[in-house]
Amino acid sequence: MIRINVTSVLVDDQAKALAFYTEKLGFIKKTDVPAGGARWLTVVSPADPDGVELLLEPDGHPAAGPFKQALVADGIPFTQFAVDDVYAEV
Repeated sequence: MIRINVTSVLVDDQAKALAFYTEKLGFIKKTDVPAGGARWLTVVSPADPDGVELLLEPDGHPAAGPFKQALVADGIPFTQFAVDDVYAEV
């Protein structure tokens, strides 16, 4: 059966994003490989380290900025996360 292996979130600074996703949200770093001027940098849930990887994708493509701005302006989330108990997490 087909499944999602990697999905991306567009970030303006990979190091800052890595710190946020690991230190604030509790993800763990899975892959960190140089890729030209950026890195192939993924994080995973500690509950499923072999599960879906979230790629911290540099937003350097010319379409990324307008795309992100349009989503924010319209209040549309691009990536959503889930927890068993949101009150316990907060």
